[in-house]
Amino acid sequence: MDHKKYFASEENKKKKKGQIFRSPPLQGLSQMACDVVMLEKIETEPDTSMAIRFYKWDGAWLSIGHNQRELPQHWIALARKKKLRIVRRPTGGSSVLHSGGLTYSLAWNSPPKKKHLAYIETTKWLIDCFKDLGIKLRLGNQSSTFPSGNCFNTSTIADLVDNDGTKRIGSAQFWRKGNLLQHGEILLAPPKKLWVELFKQNPPSQFSTNISSEKLEHLLSRQVVRHWPQLNWGHKDFTSNELQKILTTSKNYLVNLSNSDF
Repeated sequence: MDHKKYFASEENKKKKKGQIFRSPPLQGLSQMACDVVMLEKIETEPDTSMAIRFYKWDGAWLSIGHNQRELPQHWIALARKKKLRIVRRPTGGSSVLHSGGLTYSLAWNSPPKKKHLAYIETTKWLIDCFKDLGIKLRLGNQSSTFPSGNCFNTSTIADLVDNDGTKRIGSAQFWRKGNLLQHGEILLAPPKKLWVELFKQNPPSQFSTNISSEKLEHLLSRQVVRHWPQLNWGHKDFTSNELQKILTTSKNYLVNLSNSDF
């Protein structure tokens, strides 16, 4: 018997789990529901400490923060012309255009209780991953008093900027019963025309790397495992029951463009 493997296996059994979810192709509303179901898993499964997944969006989507109640009329007009679709995130923050980027969502049942410390801890692995790619990122340092508008127009401690101060990754949080769900958008190749139509300014330049989103997802997954070695990591699919719940709860994230708030 290989005693080293045996004891390593026994040691892993005692560790809490970290789960990297495989993401099925879903519409934006269901993507938001997926993330909340992932949060529920770490809330209800005592042996699971963290869950994470990476995904892209089918077409152009604008996600707005949970507390955003006013949208510019030209955003609504773009949605009605079917140039983009709008979804409400469970997390806070301001608006994010999802097109040509990579989104991550992370659920954690034992984060630092202070939000700024949680942001620091939940972005270290991103900094390390991009450092390996030759891209130096650091935390933003602007005020967080921007309830609406373009998320990538400001950079708080929730965000990561490059050496030029250009925001590259924007993140936002949702807390429930001491548990954390964090969304982040990694800006890779934003669509210039639609960005200008939405935000009346040019998008940030593309990342100075030719890495594909698929390769980046692999590197990010590997970095997550390195950053939290105390967890027993494995890949996971959503169960059929979970997928059914995702589909039935996705309407919770619909933005009613005829609502008087808008």
